[in-house]
Amino acid sequence: MSIANHARDGADRRGWRWLYLALATLSGALGLVMIGLGVWLIALGGSFYYLAAGLGLAIGAGLAWRGRDTLALLLFGTTVLLTLVWSLIEIGGKGWLPAWGIDLAGRVGLLAALVAGVGLAWLMWRVPPRSTPRRLALAGVLASVAGLAIVVFAAWERPEQAGDPARPAAGRTGTGTLQEAGADWTAYGGTNGGRRYSTLSQVSTANVGDLQEAWTFQSGDLNPEEGRVFYSSQNTPIKVGNLLYTCTPSSQVFALDPGTGQVRWSHDPRVPASHMESLFTAACRAVAYHDDGAPAGRPEAVSRMPAVPGVIGPVPRGGSQCHRRIFVATADGRLIALDAVGGFPCRDFGQDGTVDMTTDMGLRETGFASNTSGATVAGGLLILGQQVSDNQRRDAPSGVVRAYDARTGELRWAWDALRPDAQATLAPGEIYPRGTPNVWNIISADETLGLAFLATGNAAADQWGGNRTAEEDRMTDAVVAVDLQTGATRWVYSTVTHDLWDYDLGAQPMLIDVTINGASRRAIMQASKTGNLFLLDAATGQTLRPVEQRPAPQGAPAGDWVAPTQPQSVFFPNIGGVPGRDPERIDARHAFGLTPIDAALCRISFHRQRYEGMFTPPTTEKDGMLLFPGTVGGMNWGGLGYDPRRRLIIANNSRLPNLVVLHPSAEVEDQPVGSGGARPDQAVAPHSGTPFGVTRPIWWSALRVPCLAPPWGYISATSVDTGQVVWSKPLGTGFDSGPLGIPTFLKIPTGTPNLGGPLVTAGGLTFIGAAQDNFLRAFETGTGRLLWEARLPAGAQAGPMTYEHRGRQYVAITATGHARFETTPGDYLKVYALPE
Repeated sequence: MSIANHARDGADRRGWRWLYLALATLSGALGLVMIGLGVWLIALGGSFYYLAAGLGLAIGAGLAWRGRDTLALLLFGTTVLLTLVWSLIEIGGKGWLPAWGIDLAGRVGLLAALVAGVGLAWLMWRVPPRSTPRRLALAGVLASVAGLAIVVFAAWERPEQAGDPARPAAGRTGTGTLQEAGADWTAYGGTNGGRRYSTLSQVSTANVGDLQEAWTFQSGDLNPEEGRVFYSSQNTPIKVGNLLYTCTPSSQVFALDPGTGQVRWSHDPRVPASHMESLFTAACRAVAYHDDGAPAGRPEAVSRMPAVPGVIGPVPRGGSQCHRRIFVATADGRLIALDAVGGFPCRDFGQDGTVDMTTDMGLRETGFASNTSGATVAGGLLILGQQVSDNQRRDAPSGVVRAYDARTGELRWAWDALRPDAQATLAPGEIYPRGTPNVWNIISADETLGLAFLATGNAAADQWGGNRTAEEDRMTDAVVAVDLQTGATRWVYSTVTHDLWDYDLGAQPMLIDVTINGASRRAIMQASKTGNLFLLDAATGQTLRPVEQRPAPQGAPAGDWVAPTQPQSVFFPNIGGVPGRDPERIDARHAFGLTPIDAALCRISFHRQRYEGMFTPPTTEKDGMLLFPGTVGGMNWGGLGYDPRRRLIIANNSRLPNLVVLHPSAEVEDQPVGSGGARPDQAVAPHSGTPFGVTRPIWWSALRVPCLAPPWGYISATSVDTGQVVWSKPLGTGFDSGPLGIPTFLKIPTGTPNLGGPLVTAGGLTFIGAAQDNFLRAFETGTGRLLWEARLPAGAQAGPMTYEHRGRQYVAITATGHARFETTPGDYLKVYALPE
């Protein structure tokens, strides 16, 4: 060997030696941090693992610097082996959840990579260049990379072959006596029954793989003031006749050609951005449609404006003369009636086409209360509840639900928890009772029973209820059946007793027909944030499947109380966390991190929170209370889907805890909405009128991934007849999200928090967006197999729908993102169909 080559080899080996020491030092530094966190964790009653592993790394680094390389490598390797064994024991103890590989990678990955780097650098230092051991080591590295690539490839989400061929649908007939959506989709949930089911079957499990984009519409409605207004339209379009109707976060309405997406007409109510600041989310979940049935209003009964080839078909002069109407509610409290064909205001409705819903509300600030879910049209009435900005003040605006005449806009009744007579008129200057439970979600109705079904939230101030009345508590988180024509309360079923957790009912009550003890019963299936599925007789409110009162944790905050028991539906699975027979209860083993440091910090956080299972009361002690299921559930406003042929309930749920901290009011500086405060500026929600303010952040790690090990969201199917889970699987991947908000671009099913419901069809398919990645998916309803997916330009936090136009079935999904969920914003409506 020449002197020059010898010098190069010496420099090469010295470089590897320094890399070996550098990686050993880095491992030792990690070990020192783990020792500190491990001691803290042990003091809190936690695991000894972090202390033990930290000592192994720190001592190993010291040995490396002292030249005791063999012993150092042995200690490093033993630490990795200990970590692997400990990880598998804990993961197995939790039941090998579907995404356990991600949990394992977070526990072992960084440590194993560091130690492998230490070992490789030592080998490259100790053996000559170009020697066989070096070649074998490099081959091992390449093999490891290839192996990791194979694991990722195997875990990658991709469509499968159908395993349950679609049963042919008998035309467009429904099942039972309930009306089903078919060629038209006339309400948010398809019909007023909220089943999100369509009898269309042209697109089926046999051909869904051929589904392709038919057209795209962009509204141009993008967030006018990022950071102060939070956009997410959450819209499910409706389709009636030859027009498709959609609305945007600022309540702009568009009537589109169902086959091309061309705009037939549009209406912009011009809602000021400042009036949307108080909303948790500026949304427009649906517009409403009403047809008075008058023959004069039929398009064929009036003269027509001529068609423009390739642009627009013949349009009736004078629209439908307002016999067919579209209604939209706005964030600033207007309810607007528009001609369904022409798009102009119906001047005989309310005042020049508009009803002022702020009347008699005493809002203090425009937007404090408003409707974001749209009206339900039943019995010639428009029935609307409203959202009320959360946790601002105990004397927030009323949760009143009002019914207006669909022709004139005249108020017919106003239901409120503290109004025994819904038809009683207010005295001059009187306003609706303040702070009462509201109905912010979609209202259902059954005209054959003459009932509307309201799913309520809690009284104002979510986390403290010491000054609520008994009647407010009775109407909290309740399904309330009211008489369609009078608004009189017919029955009430409370799903939570004295709610201190914000477990309001976000899902639309779903009407289904079931057989109980051989008799057919019309029922309400109510999903909840707590994960419960309650089956109630629609006519009486009687429970049709067993519900038990289970003991609940005690120890209320000062001046409040907690119920000794809470209702638990026991026939159906609990879908608040991992779908299963009982509510999931987590422990320190469920804490998660991408590195040992953030994982240990999450464990420490768990031990510092009060957590005794679901319904742990809020507290000022420790670092607050761990709320699981969290504020998004469980199940939320997306609602349920139902396949009446397969008798399956389709549900999607998030699995994401919150940290709830009560702050003594004397320490709260933020002012509530209505007293000079603005929701975007508040560090602490004021909870004015109670002894405490409140903060409720997601349980994040230091890297802004959930502190709870995945999956973070599920989709599942449950038999309505047996109550058994037929299948469940994680919903969503980290493709568009990741640590510190950086997308991973890994399409591995970790499950994600999700908002937006399913669409179930007679073709044997369940379509859903909802997850934090930008995909629309089609699952086989009977088996849960993923059969098709489409990449979307923005987040699909909305419910898909389907319709038929000129003999062709279409599937539509709104993709506008969700600012609070930090998904990709947009202004899209994407529509798919089979090739012509």
